[in-house]
Amino acid sequence: MSTAPFPDRARIDAFDKVRGATEYAADIQFPGLLYAMTVTARIAKGTMTELSTDAAMRVPGVVRVLTPDDFPPPPPTGGEDGPPPPPPTLEKTIAYRGQPVAVVVAETLEAAIAGAEAVRPSFADEQFSSRIDSAGAESESTEDWTAGDAAAAMAGAAVTIEATYESPTQHHNPIELLVTTAVWADGRLTIHECSQGVNVTKGSVAGALHLDPALIDVKSAYIGGGFGQKGLAQRQTALVAHAAMLTGRPVKLVLPRGQIFHVATYRPNSRHRIQLGADATGKMVAARYHAEHEQSRTGFFSPAEYHESPIRMYGIENYLGTAANIRIDRQAPGYMRAPHPQASCFAFESAVDELAYKLDRDPVAFRIENDTKVDPKTGHPLSSRFLNECLTEGARRFGWSRRSAAPGSMTASDGTQIGWGVAAGCYPSMMPPAIATLRIGANGSTRFATSGHEMGQGIRTAIAAVLLDGLDINTDKLDIVIGDTTAAPQHMTAGSWGTAGAVPVAAKAVERMRAAVSELLAGRTVAGNLHRQLASVRRPYIEIEVSQVGAGQNNDALAQLREGGFVVAGPEFPEFTTMSYIAHFVEVHVEPHTRRIRMPRVVSIADCGRVISPRTAASQVRGGVVWAFSAALREATEIDRRYGGYLNNDLADYVVAVNADIGEIEVGFVDQPDPLANSMGLKGLGEVAMVGASPAIANAIFHATGKRMRELPIRIEHLL
Repeated sequence: MSTAPFPDRARIDAFDKVRGATEYAADIQFPGLLYAMTVTARIAKGTMTELSTDAAMRVPGVVRVLTPDDFPPPPPTGGEDGPPPPPPTLEKTIAYRGQPVAVVVAETLEAAIAGAEAVRPSFADEQFSSRIDSAGAESESTEDWTAGDAAAAMAGAAVTIEATYESPTQHHNPIELLVTTAVWADGRLTIHECSQGVNVTKGSVAGALHLDPALIDVKSAYIGGGFGQKGLAQRQTALVAHAAMLTGRPVKLVLPRGQIFHVATYRPNSRHRIQLGADATGKMVAARYHAEHEQSRTGFFSPAEYHESPIRMYGIENYLGTAANIRIDRQAPGYMRAPHPQASCFAFESAVDELAYKLDRDPVAFRIENDTKVDPKTGHPLSSRFLNECLTEGARRFGWSRRSAAPGSMTASDGTQIGWGVAAGCYPSMMPPAIATLRIGANGSTRFATSGHEMGQGIRTAIAAVLLDGLDINTDKLDIVIGDTTAAPQHMTAGSWGTAGAVPVAAKAVERMRAAVSELLAGRTVAGNLHRQLASVRRPYIEIEVSQVGAGQNNDALAQLREGGFVVAGPEFPEFTTMSYIAHFVEVHVEPHTRRIRMPRVVSIADCGRVISPRTAASQVRGGVVWAFSAALREATEIDRRYGGYLNNDLADYVVAVNADIGEIEVGFVDQPDPLANSMGLKGLGEVAMVGASPAIANAIFHATGKRMRELPIRIEHLL
């Protein structure tokens, strides 16, 4: 494996994006296109007793109103151990406010909206529970995470701390809305959608509408931000697909943001009770951690995963993790960037910082002293771990040695309180299998097709970096085809495994192509422009196919991939565990009178294995820090206890960070390949980039003010 650093390259798709030439799902047009709009439930729980569509059908331009009677019954589920069923289509039983109950299809968007407003559903409502603390919310324990004997070790600890932390409900809010366009022609269904998992979409629609998956194609060339919201099957997809089948015309639905708040997944409100114990030397010897979060009545987003990262952060040999779902009457939560670690790391790293202060230890040194090279959960070695290097280099760049340790001891001349905080984070490193085809033409074109979805993270640029590093090809005609079930088998892109799946198979394609060209040239050295070499031997093109599996996987994984299966390897392998790591150093300023918090600078150092695309990797980290600031100080979805919906369901009222909030963000990488992770030595980055930044901010606020922050978002009233 080469360990040479990759050169910095511009984003391969930047020029088209800044010119507005990139085509997203909502941009796609077809002759005879119809527009759809959903009608939603105005109650949080109950039954739709009547649905009057007469007034809607009288609206000029309305073509059809779809009701629950237009859809086939839901398919049977796979049982408790089977996969989750596809999202329901239209139902008369109401499980949450905002649930779609009808779909209006019209010649224009305006007519579809007017028609939806004219539909008159009637409901019989029931008592509902909208929050964790609502009457009727039901607690349901899940599996434990254990290592050693936490109770005995805690009893023998010289120093302990115990605290409860809370993270709010938060919504993704990518700028691109949820969009589906469906075309039914010649017995085939083609769906254009902003999806992180086009094969998931394909299987979901096939299940919901009782179709043969072989008759369905799904395409998602570009996504305007996903962050997990667009990874699982979306409820509107089958509605639009069925509308296209019933009308015989293409149908497009762009869900309004207010509806997305009520029907899409979100980060659930969660509570975290943590107890940590250390011996007299400062070694952490025990941790007990109970996590609970809000959950729909039938949702499957597991609270047990809050333990996956904290148990692996330090050498704590005795760990007891318990968890519970609190089932309520809202739509199901789901994956949102750094799904569990964003909340769990805020809690755990805040507690670690508190323990360090109680032991009178420097927070950076304390973390380094509690390093581990072994996964406490499995007992296996960690494949590569450079967290100490992240902490050491971050401290050097930040100037941590100049820090005055006592809380409240650093102030500016105008009385502004200055705080310096640190926190670390980790995230599982995983890899899916991949199949790819690479075609190089004598006409100067190159086409590479594989699994992947471009959400702005730069997966195309990373693939291009590998292709251009190993092959002399023209850059202006390089076409990287991803997110298309007709081009290559597609695996969901999530969990920071997108690049880990696409880049190794691209590297393998480079090797195979060089060998194929060498054979074509009768063994001559492959040197110079490949397009010209093909032209010189009058070969119009050359094409190869390659496949790649993750560590411990075999050809069965490729077979599952071809069938649309979910087959990710890691982070636990038979002989090792692989994780990505990061350390964040944050400076905050707290204004003495208004208590306004600003963040003038951050230093973030990541260990994500080999860095393939330095520019997009740094962008990922900056984006993670910005979002972590937003999550720590701004974002919270407000639940309406009266009706079970969301009060701030638009970008005007859902407060996020803006440019004025963010100062300088310095990003660095250890850039050391992990030879066990995959053939290219890279590990995931997109998720871990966000992990740890929120507690670093909270710890900096403590250093500035002497007040511990145990609830997000941190607001001015918490500092009064």
